[in-house]
Amino acid sequence: MSRNTRTARTARTVPVRTLLAGCVLAAVSLAAGPATASASAPASGPAASGSGVREVLFVGNNWEGTADVLASTGDLAKIGRINMIPDKEERLREIYLNPIKLGFFLGIRNTAGEGHDQFVDDMYTTPDGTAVVASRPSFADVVSIDVRTGRVNWRFPVAGYRSDHMAVSPDGTRVAVSASTANTVHVLDIATGRQVGSFPTGDKPHENTFSRDGRYLWNSSIGDVTSALDAPWLDWTKGDRKITVVDAQTFRTVRVIDMRERLNAFGRPDLSDAVRPMSFSPDESTLYFQVSFFNGVVEYDVASDRITRIKELPRSAATNADRTTWVNDSRHHGLSMSPDGARLCVAGTMDDYATVVDRATLAEGPLVPADKPYWATVDGDGSACVISESGADRVTAIDFATGTKRVSVPVGDHPQRVRLGHVPADWTGPR
Repeated sequence: MSRNTRTARTARTVPVRTLLAGCVLAAVSLAAGPATASASAPASGPAASGSGVREVLFVGNNWEGTADVLASTGDLAKIGRINMIPDKEERLREIYLNPIKLGFFLGIRNTAGEGHDQFVDDMYTTPDGTAVVASRPSFADVVSIDVRTGRVNWRFPVAGYRSDHMAVSPDGTRVAVSASTANTVHVLDIATGRQVGSFPTGDKPHENTFSRDGRYLWNSSIGDVTSALDAPWLDWTKGDRKITVVDAQTFRTVRVIDMRERLNAFGRPDLSDAVRPMSFSPDESTLYFQVSFFNGVVEYDVASDRITRIKELPRSAATNADRTTWVNDSRHHGLSMSPDGARLCVAGTMDDYATVVDRATLAEGPLVPADKPYWATVDGDGSACVISESGADRVTAIDFATGTKRVSVPVGDHPQRVRLGHVPADWTGPR
């Protein structure tokens, strides 16, 4: 896809957004409190067979409402596809009959959705591989889909009107989801969809990350990324942005980190403090993260509570200098680390490349051309980074050792999140 085609496809629809703004802002004050899971007809398909489960990559095709399931290593061969919105007609009927829900639904379409509905943001599988759990922003919910039958196991409507990034606990039993408009994170039992806890965050909670031992849950709030007030001097209008760390059992806040103070102390008051994708070092002593509008990576020492290094990555001469044209304030959005902690993989979203960065020196490797890469994860054997090219409807594997491209595989419309998961060993798609 050419840059001109992509630009036309992803341009913000400002006039519509302006018309909807009053309705959406008025509706915020009416946001519902935390909801409980509502069960659809339970799936009756068989559990994973005695032959066990198979590790795979799930690719969420956000605008299409599907998830492609690929081999987790090697050629990333396609195994099957799951419809993540089997209840679409029912959900749309509810939305069309509620003016407030409709206002938010259209607002998502014409802001964060770039003119499209957002049907699959994030997803994880249950430990036995029998179900995939996904957040669906436009439907403001989290849903569990039986991988054998394609039917809904359970559905959890989030507080407010939009669901976003998720995280799964290390033991695979709980999933955390950000409720964007309610400034809340829900933590759900992954098997039943019942809420086991929740906690308040800053404005517009985004990324969630469990500590390796499952003791803590980190959430970063990114503020308003859909307004056109993107000039650096208007950064204060974006809202309350912070990292909230909670005890994952009691859900009490144990630490709040305002990166504005840390960035200022490092001499970078010009950078936004909206923390986007993040990645911990293997021993969790160091946190790497991206921030809004910045083409680079920030290094933060957890124990000393300070920023230690900032790496600026190359800018593409073809990237529009107008910050209001950058998708949801993201210049770069997607970050993962090799299992040995030696290298970072960075998705240069608006600069149309991905690159592997040496963690010791912060030197970047080759710039691998990519069309609006929106996420970065690690493949099944840890030897490659897998990015989603949302502008070209494909995923691409990049070798951690050489920084070069291995393979690209076509997927559905606008792939965003890519996650490792499991399916039954003999699975090739829902019946």
